[in-house]
Amino acid sequence: MKTSRRKMSLVQLTFVAAANMLGAGIIMLPTKLAEVGTISIISWIITSLGSLALALTFARCGMFSTKPGGMGGYAEYRFGCLGHFMTSYSYSVSIVIANVAIAISAVGYGAGFFGTELTPLQTCLYTIALLWIAAALNFSGSRYSGKLSTITIWGAIIPVLGISLIGWYWFDPQLWVSSWNPNHFGLGDAIGNSIALTLWSFLGFESAAVNMDAVENPQRAVPIATFVSTVAVAIIYVASTNVIAGVVPNNDILNSSAPFGLAFATMLGSTAGKAVMGLMVFSCAGSLLSWQFTLARVFKTSAQRGLFPKVFAKVTDADVPLKGMMLILVMQSFLSLMTISPTLAEQFENLANLAVVTNVIPYILCSAALKSILDTEGISNTQCNRNTAYFFAGVSIIYCFYAMTTLDLPTFLGGCTAVFIGWMTYVVRFVIMKQPFMQEQRAKS
Repeated sequence: MKTSRRKMSLVQLTFVAAANMLGAGIIMLPTKLAEVGTISIISWIITSLGSLALALTFARCGMFSTKPGGMGGYAEYRFGCLGHFMTSYSYSVSIVIANVAIAISAVGYGAGFFGTELTPLQTCLYTIALLWIAAALNFSGSRYSGKLSTITIWGAIIPVLGISLIGWYWFDPQLWVSSWNPNHFGLGDAIGNSIALTLWSFLGFESAAVNMDAVENPQRAVPIATFVSTVAVAIIYVASTNVIAGVVPNNDILNSSAPFGLAFATMLGSTAGKAVMGLMVFSCAGSLLSWQFTLARVFKTSAQRGLFPKVFAKVTDADVPLKGMMLILVMQSFLSLMTISPTLAEQFENLANLAVVTNVIPYILCSAALKSILDTEGISNTQCNRNTAYFFAGVSIIYCFYAMTTLDLPTFLGGCTAVFIGWMTYVVRFVIMKQPFMQEQRAKS
């Protein structure tokens, strides 16, 4: 009974997944999409459909998989030990990178809120401090993280929903049309240039599956939380970003570090703009809180099964992997220092794109494993329409490969290098040194 009370409910899990998408994805998007123009709405449609296909695929994986380890367990059905390891490793790397990008976004909005100009070094130091604070707030366990997420997510929901609903009163169709393609990209280039940005905004829908060990009744909760949070966030993203494009001139959005605050200032005055900027900082910090918890769980469950060093599996009485968290924070601090850039926006974009590359690897492996999951678990066609499941899995894989082709070469190679390091680690540790793999599961069997 004590363990059950410590776990998250379905509502909390849904809010965690939504917070991971909303707080992290929306805060800087209008500024980055202004580089492409309102033609990016095509990318939104494509990414929304691709993300929904991924969400439905992950929902089926979560519903029928009986292997532990979240996404790593899904991939193991088709790709064995290597698939489990590479999924856990790539996903862990992507969250380490993404959390730094989220923290940088919060610092940027915070600087705008207080009206201060930060040097690159100051941005880095504040980013590191925020990462450590977010991790510290998770020291009391998962339930605390879930409860705080249900509060902080409103910092994004209030302004984003607000502008999606009332912003149409100030919406100028001619302004929106004039921003259609300011740099005169070809259709393919315009869509490609914004695909990675829109996919970045949806990173987090899989966090419901990753946290399945920390939620009550995961077989029911994971599919529902994944689907509901993805659909809701897709609607909010498309509406809010396009309203802003019809309220604020494209060039003003492009030069803003707080586009939502700028939009509300245009509509309701500077005081409203400041209030919205404060709310967005609040939301982004809450999203970082959820992501830091998710990251610690990924490392913990992977270490328990012999994938990562055992230090990440050591927990306190509150079931918190404290030592692992500290090591993760050291890695994030080092990454913050290594990616210092002349501008905050440049550093954010580089980290976001790199996170996309490393994150689509688990997406592809898990989607490709769905058929094996259904076959291995003996799922009949009455329990799951197999043709529909295969269709969504196929769409997911195609979309992920397409998203990778739209990235610039240095980012793509950087992601590939990170994945190659993971593969070499697997070969050295489990093939050459022949260390036991999935030791916990094998001992039980």
